[in-house]
Amino acid sequence: MNGVFDLGGTDGLGPVRTDPDEPVFRAEWEKAAFAMFATCFRAGFFTVDQFRHGIEKMDPAEYLLSNYYEHWTHTVEHYAEQAGAIDPAELEKRTRYYLENPDAPLPERRDPELLAFVDGAIKAGAPAARESDKVARFAVGDTVRIATDSPEGHTRRARYIRGRTGVITGAHGTFIYPDTAGNGLGECPEHVYTVKFTATELWGEGTGDPNAVVYFDVWEPYLSPASPEGA
Repeated sequence: MNGVFDLGGTDGLGPVRTDPDEPVFRAEWEKAAFAMFATCFRAGFFTVDQFRHGIEKMDPAEYLLSNYYEHWTHTVEHYAEQAGAIDPAELEKRTRYYLENPDAPLPERRDPELLAFVDGAIKAGAPAARESDKVARFAVGDTVRIATDSPEGHTRRARYIRGRTGVITGAHGTFIYPDTAGNGLGECPEHVYTVKFTATELWGEGTGDPNAVVYFDVWEPYLSPASPEGA
């Protein structure tokens, strides 16, 4: 999918600035948003890739003007409504209540099993590696080119690498393929490779440090062979 969320390589947004003292949560409601993700994920409302795709369905202006955890609440709302777990009218009623009463306490819920699930997921992650009998088409050292088409739906193929040529520096085995998983079409594992691109290849001559490189993890269906001269 092409949209405003695919910001890599976009001009005019300025540098990414980080705050070394940034808090984990900037407001109490963000804690609730984090908990809602874990609750809905455990309930099977969405996979990680579907969660991302739900954010991609936001109105572009709303996406750009909202913060990180507002994106989370949008996609949780989308899939929870789709699953029939929440009533849109009731949600609108509660939203109006908190807009009119911003200091009202948030509902409390105690769920030790959910806390244990979140604790385990944070520490161990949710591995996306999957077994597959597919034979890898490429190997470390191969020069490859990224497909140029613009697929509909969810994809992890960023616009700024499409049509670019790079060299494979790592082969990692088979993982969930986001272009199917994110669109509700199953995990369909595919081989994943790390591809190294030169800054010149990505941005052109005279645009940045000519010695800089970018490493990008790429699923096999995105790739085709390319001649070494194109690297």
